Amino acid sequence: MIKNEKYNELIKYIKGLGKVVLAFSGGVDSTFLLRVVKEALGDNAKAVTIMSPYIPKWEIAEAKELAKKLGVQHEIIEAPIIDSIKFNPEDRCYHCKTAVFGMILAIAKEQDYNCVIDGTNFDDISDYRPGLKALKELEIKSPLLECKITKAEIRAFSKELGLNTWDKPAYACLLTRIPYGNELKVEDFEKIENAEKYMMSIGFRAVRVRCHGDLARVEVSKNDRSKLFDEKLLDTISQKIKECGFKYVTLDLQGYRVGSFNETIIKNSYEQNK
Repeated sequence: MIKNEKYNELIKYIKGLGKVVLAFSGGVDSTFLLRVVKEALGDNAKAVTIMSPYIPKWEIAEAKELAKKLGVQHEIIEAPIIDSIKFNPEDRCYHCKTAVFGMILAIAKEQDYNCVIDGTNFDDISDYRPGLKALKELEIKSPLLECKITKAEIRAFSKELGLNTWDKPAYACLLTRIPYGNELKVEDFEKIENAEKYMMSIGFRAVRVRCHGDLARVEVSKNDRSKLFDEKLLDTISQKIKECGFKYVTLDLQGYRVGSFNETIIKNSYEQNK
């Protein structure tokens, strides 16, 4: 049991929800929240994970293992690429979350749970996240947001609780690797997943492979960029990523940053308002 005012407030908040279904990805936030939910509600909780072409297979496997380890009942549901996001609109997250959380809400209703919760944290409201609108409309509860718990606090609490996800890099679905306005294709998701899996296998934990058709734009964390100052390594990476299905491989000199495609939205908005 963690002795912390915010943590105790979170436990109290969750106890007040009754039986809950948690949208569970296996990431830092949702794993921490699942652990807290288990402590607060015992067996009155269920984790639901989405399986889709834009969710890496390794992430589903990790979510399964984490739910099993925490002793929480777990269900996996399949979600297709819906028509409203087929060409990756800027408000893609809104349409996607509306569809996905609609499915999770249906499970909660059918199985007599009181509500659906997710791992949105207090820091998330500072980024471009149209999906938050969908969560609000569907009345999804976000305990970490409501209790004003930040990412740094989640990592610190997770470490104290012995969760091995405490230092797991931030992750996001593979939809974020495709430029806005481009058609979403299953084969592109497969290329991206295999390329990122390779990069992680050689020690780049925080990595994004952005897909621009036949071209892969690789982002590694700023601290890891110096590791790439090796011609032999660059040649190997280029060859391996081409084997994943890309024809060209480039390195983004600025390095990894959350939502780099959102920069185009900000720039376009600035140009329109000049």
